[in-house]
Amino acid sequence: MALLNVAILISGRGSNMQALVRESQKAGTPFRVVCVLSNQADAQGLVWAKEQGIKTVLVSHKDFGKDRLAFDKAVDEKLRQHGVQLVCLAGFMRLLTGWFVDQWRDQLINIHPSLLPAFPGLDVQQQAIDYGAKVSGCTVHFVREEMDRGPLIVQAVVPVLPDDTADSLAARLR
Repeated sequence: MALLNVAILISGRGSNMQALVRESQKAGTPFRVVCVLSNQADAQGLVWAKEQGIKTVLVSHKDFGKDRLAFDKAVDEKLRQHGVQLVCLAGFMRLLTGWFVDQWRDQLINIHPSLLPAFPGLDVQQQAIDYGAKVSGCTVHFVREEMDRGPLIVQAVVPVLPDDTADSLAARLR
């Protein structure tokens, strides 16, 4: 059976990326991580990926000014050069254009640290605490042009404890 070629896009430490890489290294897993791409040169996850022998790619959004489409086309080119079949956004802190989303429709997934549709966007753990939510969790979904929307693939639930902070809830979610 041929393995599915996966790229993981990150902007920071890459904790979700690390979990995906570890899963890909298990016997019988149907995918392999062929590259980790970041828009941030100082993303800690790039260092970890290199240590694992995974190809890393930097496409700095700063090189494109406000031209989001040019950035997305550069990312698309790098992904295609690596034979990517599925793109996983794992802490990638850039909104992708409709063009990019259309190019990778149903081959582009996102890991979001809330139970969508609740608490889209940023600072979701604090949003959940402020709202008084009793549970939180994470969602994997297909990406659509509207942020944090798209068909759900899977969700996992964790409790929000009475003494939780945004940091302690985020740690439990990881």
